[in-house]
Amino acid sequence: MATLHILSHSPFSDSRLSSCLRLLGPDDGLLLTGDAAYALQPGSAQRQALELMPACIELFALHEDLQARALSAPVRLQVIDYHGFVDICTRYAKVNSWL
Repeated sequence: MATLHILSHSPFSDSRLSSCLRLLGPDDGLLLTGDAAYALQPGSAQRQALELMPACIELFALHEDLQARALSAPVRLQVIDYHGFVDICTRYAKVNSWL
């Protein structure tokens, strides 16, 4: 069953991102919101881990969160707005927010 995983905490303050990456299945998706967008900092181990994820796992980030943190998106990342956020939530059988 495909799951959309939503992360909002900084990957530099806890281990949610690394835990999530270990659990991602081949049809899952990962949405970075809020401070989780810091995982996209160029040169960071977190960004490298995201860029090395299998292509079958979709990677998303909210445009507003990237813009607020002056971050650029890697090629494989899909930048979405809030309407896109709602859309991707309906595309997955389950949504898991890593609180």
